Amino acid sequence: MDTVGTVVGALPRPGLRERKKQQTRDALVRAALDLIVTRGYDGTTVDDIAAAVDVSQRTFFRYFASKEEVALFVPGLAEQRIAEAVRARPRDEAPLEALRRAVLDSWDAIGEAVGRLVPMELHMRVYRVIESTPALLAAHLRRSAELEEELAGIIAEREGLDVDSDPRPRILVAAFAGVIRVAERLWSAGDDLGTEALRDLMRTCLDHVGPALATNWRTDASLNRPHET
Repeated sequence: MDTVGTVVGALPRPGLRERKKQQTRDALVRAALDLIVTRGYDGTTVDDIAAAVDVSQRTFFRYFASKEEVALFVPGLAEQRIAEAVRARPRDEAPLEALRRAVLDSWDAIGEAVGRLVPMELHMRVYRVIESTPALLAAHLRRSAELEEELAGIIAEREGLDVDSDPRPRILVAAFAGVIRVAERLWSAGDDLGTEALRDLMRTCLDHVGPALATNWRTDASLNRPHET
């Protein structure tokens, strides 16, 4: 069962006023990402984004505190879906498997949620801009650290641990987040910007976590072979 998709589908339909506000917010996000991909992050201003949607700068700031916030809005949406997916994993799964399955099994639901907001190709191209823009990358990593703390708390709660006295949840999540960063970096440097290419890289990297940590790399030839999906 697609738990994340079910939860999202079960949300009540917002009223007319809320729908109009959501439409304005979504239009600002799409305009911002279009401009950032076309002109670069530094070459895009809040005034540019507001003008593209035919609203005032004041209206922009009703929805977003900064250009950085609107640029990272869609990745933040995806990150929150991952946290929800981890919460929904069966309690009998080992913590690392719960994290792994939360990412891979909810991939399509996350993609659908993102696709309702912006074209997926645009979302994926923004990742390359993030990787190549120091200010955006720093902000993205800061937000990732906040997500890591949230995930560590979720893992600790499901395992009946105190996250402040038992280091294992934070250690596990830090290792997991590092793997995701490796996959994102490899993907952003490649030629295939498709979502399947990124998912395959994430699967391959996650499957190497155990061997990478627990085996002798010089003697374990399996680490040097491409992963079979």
